[in-house]
Amino acid sequence: MRNIQCANCGNRVLVEKYSPSHTSVQWLDDAESACPEFARRAALGEPSNWIPTCPALRDSIERAVAEGELRTDEYRTEPVPGRLG
Repeated sequence: MRNIQCANCGNRVLVEKYSPSHTSVQWLDDAESACPEFARRAALGEPSNWIPTCPALRDSIERAVAEGELRTDEYRTEPVPGRLG
């Protein structure tokens, strides 16, 4: 996983990008306290586990891809041993 920083708030997350449409994000801190967008939406009563993403964080991840900091070809493309097709 790569450490990626949000250009908007400075929050850091770990990211793996398996394909253009498959991105895995691991938060290093509680999302509601680390991300202003998650905090705003949680304050409005939306459970944070229902919030799919922060647009600013998504943009930062896509920028990392565009700049070559995060690549999809770094990760395994063959099936995981023990799993069927």
